[in-house]
Amino acid sequence: MDRRDLLKTAAAAMLPLTTDQILESIQAAVSAAEPATIGTGSPMKYRTLGRTGEKVSMIGLGGFHIGKVRDPEESVRIIRSAINQGLTFMDNSWDYNEGQSEIRMGKALRDGYRQKVFLMTKIDGRTKESAARQIDESLRRLQTDHVDLMQFHEIIRMEDPDRIFAPGGAMEAMQAAHKAGKLRFIGFTGHKDPLVHLRMLEVAGQHNFRFDTVQMPLNVMDAHFRSFGRQVLPLLVKDEIGVLGMKPIGSGPILQSGVVTAVQCLHYAMSLPTSTVITGIDSMDVLKQDLAAVRDFQPLSSEQMAALLRRTEGPAAEGHYELFKTNNVHDSTAKNPQWLG
Repeated sequence: MDRRDLLKTAAAAMLPLTTDQILESIQAAVSAAEPATIGTGSPMKYRTLGRTGEKVSMIGLGGFHIGKVRDPEESVRIIRSAINQGLTFMDNSWDYNEGQSEIRMGKALRDGYRQKVFLMTKIDGRTKESAARQIDESLRRLQTDHVDLMQFHEIIRMEDPDRIFAPGGAMEAMQAAHKAGKLRFIGFTGHKDPLVHLRMLEVAGQHNFRFDTVQMPLNVMDAHFRSFGRQVLPLLVKDEIGVLGMKPIGSGPILQSGVVTAVQCLHYAMSLPTSTVITGIDSMDVLKQDLAAVRDFQPLSSEQMAALLRRTEGPAAEGHYELFKTNNVHDSTAKNPQWLG
């Protein structure tokens, strides 16, 4: 897609729409959602990760929350229990909890567990030097010689794409690591504004590069405010880029609206053409809830989607329950600009 088409898509998606129009705008993407395959001997279901051909679990274990579990050994037990029940997609980041999230996951993936998962982590560096250092630090903490997917983290500023693709930028380190066998696939993530994602895709196209994955917020509130689902998702489906949904519950606040349940939130995100939906799992109870949500999942009908969108239209106004879009409480690189390099 060229710059003109990107701008047309962005401009159209920013127009005020009724709930019916919003639903219609995402139906083409929703219809492309791949039917899930059921894992043998487990309650988990799987989808293909874009054009990579890899099968990944429909839910992914969020690295940030696993690093917040009070007892480090309990976090290891949660990760291994999830894997034993068929969950394969592991999310993490170089900056989560000062490296503790990667360290804990690295311990959990010993004793043959590494071979059972699709392991992803992220880096913040925008320069070749800082990115290369963070890639190696992540591999060391995770106790592996490679990850399956490495992503540029927090693409939340319009200048981030230009810095990454500039001479001496982080893309050079990422591609060198790929050539060296330290990572298999390359993606990016961000939570601030879909226009920044569109800019990243545009700049990548200018450099004849196509990402393997893109991670972004996809939840019941998103359709009404700075919508990644309306503006970015259709482009990813068209280009066969793996869609990693995140913040299906908005890191908690969406449930405080009182209009949806956790399971409804997960089922909405799973009904979109997501390869996996990354969610915070910080206890055995939450793991049990999420596994049950996968087991009982059936794609929402148009009527069910419309009902959820109507129910969330008022609360979603002005991003009241998506604080990651409207303030910097979730912007770790804004608080630590030195991580960018």
